[in-house]
Amino acid sequence: MNTFLTSNTPLFRLLRTIVQGIIGVIIANADVLVGGHIAEPYKAVIVALVMAILSPVMASIGGDLDDDNGNQE
Repeated sequence: MNTFLTSNTPLFRLLRTIVQGIIGVIIANADVLVGGHIAEPYKAVIVALVMAILSPVMASIGGDLDDDNGNQE
């Protein structure tokens, strides 16, 4: 798991992006998955908030390993 979260190779960056998209889809359809009903306007806001939080977190995790030239330390 540590390699998945901290490696900045193209493969792991792609995999983190895919996982982020899957999380977004799950959040977008959470009401269907649990059998509840979320009003449509709120659903869009919730998805946007989750993605707004996930994007910088994932970028920060991957970016912490870069030196000034963009190479992995």
